[in-house]
Amino acid sequence: MSRRNFLTNETGTPMKYYEDSESVGERGPLLIQDYFLFEKMAHFNRERIPERVVHAKGSGAYGTFTVTNDITKYTKAKLFNEIGKQTRVFLRFSTVGGELGSADAERDPRGFAIKFYTEEGIWDVVGNNTPVFFVKDPKKFSDFIHTQKRDPRTNCKSPTMMWDFWSLNPESLHQVMILMSDRGIPRTHRHMNGYGSHTFSLINDQKELIFVKFHFKTAQGIENLTQEEADIMKGSDMDHAQRDLVNAIDNGDFPKWNMKIQVMTEKEANEFKWNPFDLTKVWSHGDFPLIDVGTLELNEVPDNYFAHVEQSAFSPSNIVPGIGFSPDKMLQGRIFSYPDAHRYRLGVNHNSLPVNKCPFMVNTYHKDGTMRFDSNNGSSPNYYPNSFDNSEPYDGVDLNDCPHQPEDKRIGTFDRNYNDDDHYTQAGNLFEIMPEEEKARTILNIAGSMSGISGIKKDEIINRQLCHFFRANVVLGAGIAKELGVHIDIEKMNL
Repeated sequence: MSRRNFLTNETGTPMKYYEDSESVGERGPLLIQDYFLFEKMAHFNRERIPERVVHAKGSGAYGTFTVTNDITKYTKAKLFNEIGKQTRVFLRFSTVGGELGSADAERDPRGFAIKFYTEEGIWDVVGNNTPVFFVKDPKKFSDFIHTQKRDPRTNCKSPTMMWDFWSLNPESLHQVMILMSDRGIPRTHRHMNGYGSHTFSLINDQKELIFVKFHFKTAQGIENLTQEEADIMKGSDMDHAQRDLVNAIDNGDFPKWNMKIQVMTEKEANEFKWNPFDLTKVWSHGDFPLIDVGTLELNEVPDNYFAHVEQSAFSPSNIVPGIGFSPDKMLQGRIFSYPDAHRYRLGVNHNSLPVNKCPFMVNTYHKDGTMRFDSNNGSSPNYYPNSFDNSEPYDGVDLNDCPHQPEDKRIGTFDRNYNDDDHYTQAGNLFEIMPEEEKARTILNIAGSMSGISGIKKDEIINRQLCHFFRANVVLGAGIAKELGVHIDIEKMNL
Protein backbone atom coordinates (compact mmCIF):
# COMPACT_ATOMS: atom_id res chain seq x y z
CA MET A 1 0.00 0.00 0.00
CA SER A 2 1.34 3.41 -0.93
CA ARG A 3 2.22 5.59 2.07
CA ARG A 4 3.19 8.75 0.24
CA ASN A 5 0.36 10.73 1.83
CA PHE A 6 0.93 9.44 5.35
CA LEU A 7 2.17 11.97 7.88
CA THR A 8 5.43 10.79 9.46
CA ASN A 9 8.08 11.96 11.88
CA GLU A 10 11.55 13.05 10.70
CA THR A 11 12.76 9.45 10.41
CA GLY A 12 9.78 8.31 8.34
CA THR A 13 7.70 6.56 10.98
CA PRO A 14 3.95 7.02 10.28
CA MET A 15 2.28 9.34 12.77
CA LYS A 16 -1.34 8.55 13.65
CA TYR A 17 -1.69 11.27 16.30
CA TYR A 18 -0.34 14.42 14.66
CA GLU A 19 -2.40 16.89 16.69
CA ASP A 20 -3.06 15.15 20.04
CA SER A 21 -0.37 14.54 22.67
CA GLU A 22 -0.02 11.35 24.70
CA SER A 23 -1.12 11.79 28.32
CA VAL A 24 -2.13 9.96 31.49
CA GLY A 25 -5.85 10.03 30.97
CA GLU A 26 -7.84 12.64 29.11
CA ARG A 27 -6.85 15.43 31.51
CA GLY A 28 -3.62 14.02 32.91
CA PRO A 29 0.01 15.16 32.49
CA LEU A 30 1.87 14.57 29.23
CA LEU A 31 4.44 11.83 28.75
CA ILE A 32 8.06 12.22 27.69
CA GLN A 33 7.68 9.05 25.65
CA ASP A 34 5.57 11.02 23.15
CA TYR A 35 8.77 11.82 21.31
CA PHE A 36 7.00 13.29 18.28
CA LEU A 37 5.61 16.09 20.47
CA PHE A 38 9.15 17.09 21.44
CA GLU A 39 10.42 16.64 17.90
CA LYS A 40 7.84 19.16 16.67
CA MET A 41 8.58 21.64 19.46
CA ALA A 42 12.36 21.30 19.16
CA HIS A 43 12.25 21.83 15.42
CA PHE A 44 9.97 24.84 15.82
CA ASN A 45 12.42 26.39 18.29
CA ARG A 46 15.18 26.11 15.71
CA GLU A 47 13.37 27.19 12.54
CA ARG A 48 15.00 30.61 12.42
CA ILE A 49 18.61 30.91 11.37
CA PRO A 50 20.69 34.03 12.05
CA GLU A 51 19.63 36.78 9.68
CA ARG A 52 22.21 38.38 7.44
CA VAL A 53 24.12 41.20 9.12
CA VAL A 54 23.40 43.26 6.00
CA HIS A 55 20.90 42.59 3.20
CA ALA A 56 18.62 40.74 5.64
CA LYS A 57 15.31 41.63 3.92
CA GLY A 58 15.30 40.13 0.46
CA SER A 59 13.35 38.78 -2.51
CA GLY A 60 14.53 36.34 -5.13
CA ALA A 61 13.67 34.46 -8.30
CA TYR A 62 15.18 32.10 -10.85
CA GLY A 63 15.63 32.86 -14.51
CA THR A 64 17.93 32.71 -17.50
CA PHE A 65 20.79 34.74 -18.92
CA THR A 66 21.04 34.78 -22.71
CA VAL A 67 24.12 35.93 -24.64
CA THR A 68 23.26 38.46 -27.36
CA ASN A 69 26.68 39.89 -28.25
CA ASP A 70 30.17 38.47 -28.68
CA ILE A 71 32.69 39.45 -25.99
CA THR A 72 35.04 36.47 -26.43
CA LYS A 73 37.90 38.82 -27.35
CA TYR A 74 37.81 39.92 -23.71
CA THR A 75 37.06 36.69 -21.84
CA LYS A 76 37.29 32.93 -22.27
CA ALA A 77 34.50 32.29 -19.73
CA LYS A 78 32.36 29.59 -21.35
CA LEU A 79 29.02 31.14 -20.45
CA PHE A 80 29.81 33.87 -23.02
CA ASN A 81 31.26 31.66 -25.76
CA GLU A 82 28.23 31.50 -28.05
CA ILE A 83 25.51 33.97 -29.04
CA GLY A 84 22.16 32.59 -27.93
CA LYS A 85 23.67 30.49 -25.16
CA GLN A 86 21.55 30.39 -22.01
CA THR A 87 22.64 30.00 -18.39
CA ARG A 88 20.32 29.46 -15.45
CA VAL A 89 20.50 32.21 -12.81
CA PHE A 90 19.14 33.09 -9.38
CA LEU A 91 18.78 36.78 -8.52
CA ARG A 92 18.25 38.13 -4.99
CA PHE A 93 17.21 41.72 -4.29
CA SER A 94 17.46 43.26 -0.83
CA THR A 95 17.64 46.37 1.27
CA VAL A 96 21.03 46.87 2.90
CA GLY A 97 20.45 48.16 6.42
CA GLY A 98 17.02 46.85 7.37
CA GLU A 99 16.19 43.78 9.44
CA LEU A 100 14.09 40.86 8.20
CA GLY A 101 10.85 42.58 9.17
CA SER A 102 11.71 46.01 7.82
CA ALA A 103 9.84 47.80 5.04
CA ASP A 104 10.72 47.47 1.36
CA ALA A 105 10.23 51.23 0.88
CA GLU A 106 13.13 52.46 3.03
CA ARG A 107 15.61 55.00 1.68
CA ASP A 108 18.48 52.56 1.41
CA PRO A 109 20.72 51.07 -1.28
CA ARG A 110 19.39 47.84 -2.74
CA GLY A 111 21.36 44.64 -3.02
CA PHE A 112 21.44 43.09 -6.51
CA ALA A 113 23.12 39.66 -6.34
CA ILE A 114 23.13 37.20 -9.26
CA LYS A 115 24.19 33.56 -9.17
CA PHE A 116 25.10 32.10 -12.58
CA TYR A 117 25.02 28.27 -12.67
CA THR A 118 27.74 27.85 -15.31
CA GLU A 119 29.33 24.66 -16.62
CA GLU A 120 32.63 25.84 -15.10
CA GLY A 121 31.19 26.45 -11.65
CA ILE A 122 29.22 29.09 -9.81
CA TRP A 123 29.81 32.71 -10.79
CA ASP A 124 28.35 35.30 -8.42
CA VAL A 125 27.95 39.00 -9.23
CA VAL A 126 27.29 40.45 -5.78
CA GLY A 127 26.44 44.11 -6.23
CA ASN A 128 23.96 46.86 -5.54
CA ASN A 129 21.60 49.13 -7.45
CA THR A 130 24.31 51.82 -7.30
CA PRO A 131 27.67 51.79 -9.11
CA VAL A 132 29.55 53.15 -6.06
CA PHE A 133 29.64 52.61 -2.29
CA PHE A 134 30.14 54.61 0.91
CA VAL A 135 33.69 53.46 1.74
CA LYS A 136 36.73 52.34 -0.21
CA ASP A 137 38.63 50.22 2.35
CA PRO A 138 37.24 47.04 3.99
CA LYS A 139 38.56 48.06 7.42
CA LYS A 140 35.92 50.79 7.38
CA PHE A 141 33.01 48.56 6.39
CA SER A 142 31.87 47.30 9.80
CA ASP A 143 32.06 50.80 11.28
CA PHE A 144 29.89 52.15 8.48
CA ILE A 145 27.31 49.37 8.81
CA HIS A 146 27.09 49.95 12.58
CA THR A 147 25.96 53.52 11.85
CA GLN A 148 23.14 52.21 9.66
CA LYS A 149 21.89 49.82 12.33
CA ARG A 150 20.70 50.63 15.85
CA ASP A 151 22.13 52.85 18.56
CA PRO A 152 23.70 50.61 21.24
CA ARG A 153 21.90 52.54 24.00
CA THR A 154 18.47 53.37 22.58
CA ASN A 155 18.23 50.47 20.08
CA CYS A 156 16.75 52.98 17.61
CA LYS A 157 17.98 54.08 14.22
CA SER A 158 20.14 57.18 14.68
CA PRO A 159 20.58 59.99 12.14
CA THR A 160 23.28 61.29 14.49
CA MET A 161 25.42 58.17 14.08
CA MET A 162 24.80 58.09 10.34
CA TRP A 163 25.67 61.70 9.61
CA ASP A 164 28.51 61.74 12.12
CA PHE A 165 30.19 58.94 10.17
CA TRP A 166 29.50 60.54 6.78
CA SER A 167 30.74 63.92 7.95
CA LEU A 168 33.98 62.30 9.13
CA ASN A 169 34.35 60.31 5.88
CA PRO A 170 33.92 62.56 2.84
CA GLU A 171 34.69 59.59 0.59
CA SER A 172 31.02 58.64 1.25
CA LEU A 173 29.67 61.75 -0.45
CA HIS A 174 29.14 60.31 -3.94
CA GLN A 175 27.01 57.46 -2.61
CA VAL A 176 25.22 59.80 -0.18
CA MET A 177 24.21 61.98 -3.13
CA ILE A 178 22.69 58.97 -4.90
CA LEU A 179 20.96 57.80 -1.74
CA MET A 180 19.39 61.20 -1.08
CA SER A 181 18.40 61.78 -4.72
CA ASP A 182 15.30 60.43 -6.47
CA ARG A 183 17.16 57.14 -6.89
CA GLY A 184 17.25 56.58 -3.13
CA ILE A 185 13.97 54.65 -3.01
CA PRO A 186 13.32 52.41 -6.05
CA ARG A 187 9.61 51.88 -6.71
CA THR A 188 10.05 48.10 -7.02
CA HIS A 189 12.87 45.62 -7.49
CA ARG A 190 11.95 45.47 -11.17
CA HIS A 191 12.40 49.19 -11.73
CA MET A 192 16.06 49.64 -10.84
CA ASN A 193 19.45 48.89 -12.34
CA GLY A 194 22.01 46.52 -10.91
CA TYR A 195 25.78 46.91 -10.82
CA GLY A 196 28.71 44.69 -9.98
CA SER A 197 30.06 47.98 -8.56
CA HIS A 198 33.61 46.68 -8.10
CA THR A 199 36.23 46.59 -10.79
CA PHE A 200 36.87 43.01 -11.89
CA SER A 201 39.07 41.60 -14.62
CA LEU A 202 38.45 39.56 -17.74
CA ILE A 203 41.03 37.16 -19.19
CA ASN A 204 40.90 35.84 -22.75
CA ASP A 205 42.40 32.74 -24.36
CA GLN A 206 45.74 34.53 -24.80
CA LYS A 207 45.88 35.30 -21.04
CA GLU A 208 45.42 38.98 -21.83
CA LEU A 209 43.88 40.95 -18.98
CA ILE A 210 41.43 43.80 -19.19
CA PHE A 211 39.55 45.44 -16.34
CA VAL A 212 35.76 45.42 -16.35
CA LYS A 213 32.67 46.77 -14.64
CA PHE A 214 29.34 44.91 -14.91
CA HIS A 215 26.04 46.75 -15.47
CA PHE A 216 22.48 45.40 -15.55
CA LYS A 217 20.06 47.94 -17.01
CA THR A 218 16.39 47.40 -16.22
CA ALA A 219 14.21 46.89 -19.31
CA GLN A 220 11.22 48.04 -17.25
CA GLY A 221 12.60 51.57 -16.92
CA ILE A 222 13.77 53.40 -13.80
CA GLU A 223 10.97 54.29 -11.39
CA ASN A 224 11.33 55.62 -7.87
CA LEU A 225 9.20 56.60 -4.89
CA THR A 226 9.28 60.08 -3.43
CA GLN A 227 9.79 60.25 0.32
CA GLU A 228 6.10 61.03 0.77
CA GLU A 229 5.03 58.04 -1.36
CA ALA A 230 7.46 55.79 0.50
CA ASP A 231 6.10 56.86 3.88
CA ILE A 232 2.59 55.97 2.75
CA MET A 233 3.76 52.66 1.31
CA LYS A 234 5.51 51.69 4.56
CA GLY A 235 2.22 52.13 6.36
CA SER A 236 0.12 50.23 3.83
CA ASP A 237 2.35 47.35 2.63
CA MET A 238 5.78 46.75 4.14
CA ASP A 239 6.41 43.94 1.61
CA HIS A 240 5.29 45.74 -1.51
CA ALA A 241 8.43 44.98 -3.55
CA GLN A 242 8.34 41.28 -2.68
CA ARG A 243 4.64 41.13 -3.57
CA ASP A 244 5.23 43.00 -6.83
CA LEU A 245 7.99 40.61 -7.94
CA VAL A 246 5.94 37.48 -7.21
CA ASN A 247 2.81 38.86 -8.88
CA ALA A 248 4.68 40.00 -11.98
CA ILE A 249 6.28 36.60 -12.56
CA ASP A 250 3.09 34.68 -11.73
CA ASN A 251 1.26 36.83 -14.30
CA GLY A 252 3.86 36.13 -17.00
CA ASP A 253 5.24 39.65 -16.92
CA PHE A 254 8.83 38.44 -16.65
CA PRO A 255 11.21 41.24 -15.60
CA LYS A 256 14.32 41.69 -17.71
CA TRP A 257 17.68 43.44 -17.47
CA ASN A 258 20.21 44.10 -20.23
CA MET A 259 23.73 43.16 -19.21
CA LYS A 260 26.48 45.50 -20.35
CA ILE A 261 30.14 45.96 -19.52
CA GLN A 262 32.71 48.74 -19.45
CA VAL A 263 36.31 47.74 -20.14
CA MET A 264 39.60 49.47 -19.36
CA THR A 265 43.11 48.41 -20.37
CA GLU A 266 46.01 48.37 -17.91
CA LYS A 267 47.49 51.37 -19.72
CA GLU A 268 44.22 53.27 -19.37
CA ALA A 269 44.04 52.25 -15.71
CA ASN A 270 47.50 53.67 -15.08
CA GLU A 271 46.54 56.95 -16.77
CA PHE A 272 43.02 57.29 -15.31
CA LYS A 273 42.31 60.55 -13.48
CA TRP A 274 41.16 58.66 -10.38
CA ASN A 275 42.06 55.30 -8.95
CA PRO A 276 40.07 52.96 -11.25
CA PHE A 277 39.78 50.45 -8.39
CA ASP A 278 38.17 52.96 -6.00
CA LEU A 279 34.63 51.82 -5.14
CA THR A 280 33.53 55.41 -4.50
CA LYS A 281 34.20 56.38 -8.14
CA VAL A 282 32.62 55.57 -11.51
CA TRP A 283 34.10 55.29 -14.98
CA SER A 284 32.66 57.86 -17.36
CA HIS A 285 30.45 56.29 -20.02
CA GLY A 286 31.82 58.84 -22.46
CA ASP A 287 35.37 57.59 -21.99
CA PHE A 288 34.47 53.94 -21.42
CA PRO A 289 31.21 53.26 -23.29
CA LEU A 290 28.82 50.47 -22.38
CA ILE A 291 29.19 47.28 -24.41
CA ASP A 292 26.14 45.02 -24.86
CA VAL A 293 26.52 41.46 -23.59
CA GLY A 294 23.17 39.78 -23.04
CA THR A 295 19.72 39.69 -21.46
CA LEU A 296 18.74 38.46 -18.02
CA GLU A 297 15.13 37.36 -17.44
CA LEU A 298 13.42 36.23 -14.22
CA ASN A 299 10.67 33.69 -14.89
CA GLU A 300 10.35 31.37 -11.88
CA VAL A 301 9.27 32.11 -8.32
CA PRO A 302 10.90 29.69 -5.85
CA ASP A 303 8.43 27.21 -4.41
CA ASN A 304 9.76 27.78 -0.90
CA TYR A 305 11.10 31.17 0.18
CA PHE A 306 13.26 29.90 3.04
CA ALA A 307 14.92 27.09 1.08
CA HIS A 308 15.86 29.29 -1.85
CA VAL A 309 15.88 32.99 -0.95
CA GLU A 310 16.80 32.86 2.73
CA GLN A 311 19.40 30.11 2.31
CA SER A 312 20.96 31.58 -0.83
CA ALA A 313 24.59 32.54 -0.31
CA PHE A 314 26.53 34.82 -2.67
CA SER A 315 30.21 35.72 -2.67
CA PRO A 316 32.44 37.70 -5.05
CA SER A 317 35.03 34.98 -4.42
CA ASN A 318 32.91 32.72 -6.66
CA ILE A 319 34.45 33.29 -10.08
CA VAL A 320 35.08 31.07 -13.10
CA PRO A 321 37.97 30.84 -15.59
CA GLY A 322 38.01 33.98 -17.70
CA ILE A 323 36.73 36.25 -14.91
CA GLY A 324 39.03 37.50 -12.17
CA PHE A 325 39.68 40.01 -9.44
CA SER A 326 41.39 43.40 -9.33
CA PRO A 327 43.28 45.55 -6.80
CA ASP A 328 39.91 46.97 -5.61
CA LYS A 329 40.44 46.95 -1.83
CA MET A 330 36.76 46.53 -0.98
CA LEU A 331 36.56 43.59 -3.38
CA GLN A 332 39.59 41.98 -1.77
CA GLY A 333 37.97 42.33 1.66
CA ARG A 334 34.67 40.85 0.49
CA ILE A 335 36.46 37.81 -0.99
CA PHE A 336 37.00 36.67 2.62
CA SER A 337 34.14 38.33 4.42
CA TYR A 338 31.19 36.95 2.43
CA PRO A 339 31.94 33.20 2.56
CA ASP A 340 32.92 33.65 6.21
CA ALA A 341 29.47 35.12 6.91
CA HIS A 342 27.81 32.16 5.17
CA ARG A 343 29.81 29.63 7.19
CA TYR A 344 28.54 31.30 10.35
CA ARG A 345 24.94 31.72 9.22
CA LEU A 346 24.34 28.53 7.22
CA GLY A 347 27.25 26.27 8.09
CA VAL A 348 30.42 25.10 6.43
CA ASN A 349 28.46 23.02 3.89
CA HIS A 350 26.29 25.89 2.63
CA ASN A 351 27.50 25.39 -0.94
CA SER A 352 25.78 21.99 -0.97
CA LEU A 353 22.34 23.53 -0.45
CA PRO A 354 20.29 23.23 -3.67
CA VAL A 355 20.13 26.99 -4.31
CA ASN A 356 23.91 27.33 -3.95
CA LYS A 357 25.06 24.02 -5.43
CA CYS A 358 26.75 23.87 -8.81
CA PRO A 359 24.51 21.65 -11.01
CA PHE A 360 27.56 20.29 -12.80
CA MET A 361 30.48 18.26 -11.44
CA VAL A 362 31.83 19.12 -7.99
CA ASN A 363 34.83 17.09 -6.85
CA THR A 364 36.63 18.09 -3.66
CA TYR A 365 38.23 16.39 -0.66
CA HIS A 366 36.05 18.33 1.76
CA LYS A 367 34.27 16.06 4.23
CA ASP A 368 32.31 16.30 7.47
CA GLY A 369 31.20 19.54 9.12
CA THR A 370 27.79 20.56 10.42
CA MET A 371 24.73 19.75 8.31
CA ARG A 372 26.47 17.43 5.87
CA PHE A 373 23.30 16.24 4.16
CA ASP A 374 24.66 14.24 1.24
CA SER A 375 26.82 11.09 1.05
CA ASN A 376 29.83 12.97 2.51
CA ASN A 377 31.84 11.71 -0.49
CA GLY A 378 31.29 8.15 0.69
CA SER A 379 34.35 6.01 1.31
CA SER A 380 36.66 8.08 -0.86
CA PRO A 381 39.83 9.48 0.77
CA ASN A 382 39.77 12.95 2.29
CA TYR A 383 43.31 13.90 1.28
CA TYR A 384 45.40 14.49 -1.82
CA PRO A 385 47.54 13.04 -3.26
CA ASN A 386 46.43 9.49 -2.51
CA SER A 387 46.72 6.07 -4.06
CA PHE A 388 43.06 5.13 -4.08
CA ASP A 389 41.22 7.33 -6.55
CA ASN A 390 41.92 8.75 -9.97
CA SER A 391 41.22 12.44 -9.28
CA GLU A 392 43.84 14.71 -10.78
CA PRO A 393 44.32 18.50 -10.87
CA TYR A 394 42.74 20.36 -13.76
CA ASP A 395 45.07 20.34 -16.75
CA GLY A 396 43.81 23.65 -18.12
CA VAL A 397 44.67 27.15 -16.97
CA ASP A 398 44.08 27.43 -13.24
CA LEU A 399 42.36 30.50 -11.84
CA ASN A 400 45.54 31.36 -9.94
CA ASP A 401 47.55 31.31 -13.17
CA CYS A 402 45.42 34.11 -14.61
CA PRO A 403 46.70 37.66 -14.17
CA HIS A 404 43.82 38.94 -12.05
CA GLN A 405 45.75 42.11 -11.37
CA PRO A 406 49.05 43.71 -12.45
CA GLU A 407 52.05 41.89 -11.01
CA ASP A 408 54.32 44.92 -10.67
CA LYS A 409 52.52 46.50 -7.70
CA ARG A 410 54.12 46.66 -4.27
CA ILE A 411 52.31 44.89 -1.44
CA GLY A 412 51.78 46.89 1.72
CA THR A 413 49.41 49.05 3.73
CA PHE A 414 48.81 52.42 2.11
CA ASP A 415 46.75 55.51 2.83
CA ARG A 416 43.57 54.84 0.85
CA ASN A 417 43.38 58.53 -0.10
CA TYR A 418 47.03 59.03 -1.08
CA ASN A 419 47.12 61.09 -4.26
CA ASP A 420 43.41 60.38 -4.64
CA ASP A 421 41.48 62.61 -2.25
CA ASP A 422 39.03 64.22 -4.67
CA HIS A 423 35.77 63.18 -3.03
CA TYR A 424 33.79 66.08 -4.40
CA THR A 425 34.00 66.44 -8.18
CA GLN A 426 31.86 63.46 -9.16
CA ALA A 427 29.33 64.11 -6.42
CA GLY A 428 29.05 67.73 -7.53
CA ASN A 429 28.81 66.71 -11.18
CA LEU A 430 25.94 64.38 -10.29
CA PHE A 431 24.03 67.21 -8.63
CA GLU A 432 24.76 69.51 -11.56
CA ILE A 433 23.15 67.21 -14.12
CA MET A 434 19.98 66.68 -12.10
CA PRO A 435 16.83 68.43 -13.34
CA GLU A 436 15.92 71.43 -11.19
CA GLU A 437 12.99 69.58 -9.61
CA GLU A 438 15.23 66.66 -8.58
CA LYS A 439 17.84 69.07 -7.21
CA ALA A 440 15.17 70.57 -4.98
CA ARG A 441 13.94 67.16 -3.81
CA THR A 442 17.50 66.00 -3.14
CA ILE A 443 18.14 69.05 -0.98
CA LEU A 444 14.91 68.43 0.94
CA ASN A 445 15.73 64.72 1.37
CA ILE A 446 19.18 65.50 2.76
CA ALA A 447 17.92 68.25 5.05
CA GLY A 448 15.06 66.08 6.23
CA SER A 449 17.46 63.32 7.16
CA MET A 450 20.03 65.63 8.76
CA SER A 451 17.34 67.31 10.84
CA GLY A 452 17.30 64.16 12.96
CA ILE A 453 20.88 64.75 14.17
CA SER A 454 20.85 65.37 17.90
CA GLY A 455 23.08 65.51 20.96
CA ILE A 456 26.01 67.64 22.04
CA LYS A 457 27.82 67.06 18.74
CA LYS A 458 24.85 68.13 16.65
CA ASP A 459 26.26 71.44 15.39
CA GLU A 460 29.72 69.99 14.81
CA ILE A 461 28.37 67.12 12.71
CA ILE A 462 26.03 69.35 10.70
CA ASN A 463 28.70 71.95 9.97
CA ARG A 464 31.26 69.35 9.02
CA GLN A 465 28.86 67.67 6.60
CA LEU A 466 27.74 71.01 5.16
CA CYS A 467 31.37 71.78 4.31
CA HIS A 468 31.48 68.62 2.20
CA PHE A 469 28.31 69.55 0.36
CA PHE A 470 29.64 73.08 -0.27
CA ARG A 471 32.87 71.65 -1.68
CA ALA A 472 30.84 69.49 -4.05
CA ASN A 473 28.51 72.28 -5.15
CA VAL A 474 27.88 75.68 -3.58
CA VAL A 475 24.20 75.69 -4.58
CA LEU A 476 23.76 72.28 -3.00
CA GLY A 477 25.43 73.33 0.25
CA ALA A 478 23.58 76.61 0.45
CA GLY A 479 20.24 74.94 -0.18
CA ILE A 480 20.75 72.36 2.56
CA ALA A 481 22.01 75.00 5.01
CA LYS A 482 18.94 77.13 4.34
CA GLU A 483 16.57 74.20 4.96
CA LEU A 484 18.38 73.42 8.22
CA GLY A 485 18.27 77.05 9.32
CA VAL A 486 22.05 77.28 9.45
CA HIS A 487 23.64 80.62 8.53
CA ILE A 488 26.77 80.17 6.44
CA ASP A 489 29.24 82.90 5.53
CA ILE A 490 30.53 81.47 2.28
CA GLU A 491 33.34 84.03 1.99
CA LYS A 492 34.84 82.76 5.25
CA MET A 493 34.64 79.11 4.27
CA ASN A 494 37.88 77.41 3.29
CA LEU A 495 36.55 75.71 0.16
